[in-house]
Amino acid sequence: MNNKNMEKYFNNLTDIIKVITKENFLGIYIHGSWAMGGFNPDRSDVDLLVVVRNSLDIATQCELAKFLVANSNDPYPIEISFLTQKQLENWTHPSPYEFHYSEAWRQSFEGELLTGHYGAINNNHKVDPDLAAHITILNHRGVCWEGPQIHDVFPVIPRTHYLSSILADYKDCLQNVEGDPVYCVLNLIRVYWYVKEGVISSKLEAGEYGLNSFPQEYKETIRKVVESYKGIRVRELQKEELTSLRDYIQDEVEKRVGGPVV
Repeated sequence: MNNKNMEKYFNNLTDIIKVITKENFLGIYIHGSWAMGGFNPDRSDVDLLVVVRNSLDIATQCELAKFLVANSNDPYPIEISFLTQKQLENWTHPSPYEFHYSEAWRQSFEGELLTGHYGAINNNHKVDPDLAAHITILNHRGVCWEGPQIHDVFPVIPRTHYLSSILADYKDCLQNVEGDPVYCVLNLIRVYWYVKEGVISSKLEAGEYGLNSFPQEYKETIRKVVESYKGIRVRELQKEELTSLRDYIQDEVEKRVGGPVV
């Protein structure tokens, strides 16, 4: 999809979110692969943060849920979180939030909208450790689509909070590298690059870094992963090569963070 079509896509999303949240709406911001230039229309999510002035009531959350269930995956999966100004001003980790949707929540949301029994859609005690990473990326590489400038709304996230956030995802990828090799390998390299050099990168940038800087024995595996991410058909990734690369990254990360990630 070209930039003009993406502009229309983001404008349509923004207009509908503003209609649903009314005068509560403050701004909408893009992070993730689109903001960092690594967006692949065939596999990337659209990653958004929305800032609202005050808490969202259940009726508003239900309207957002209906809209997102209907429009996520048409054509791109949407991952979106809504936060209040107060939640951002009084930053804590893991951060509370008002509302979140991603495809992982589709089944729960569809069931709750049918039954009227709200668990995932609610307004009590929701926190998300991933927000520390999302906001760090937004501060470094994000796009203000509409609303106040990023630095006027979002806090600077402490490095320890960002590291805690990405290491949680990293731990999952250590376990799941065979089941989801493309996402997990690129994410493991991205964490390695950050703990080694402090670089905040997209998955695609991390893959290119791995191709240039990792030991030769791992480069063919990384090449296959990067080409798969780009949508190029490659030979199947084998268990042995994935676990070998994973173990190498795990050893290197543990050296730099001072021990096993638990």
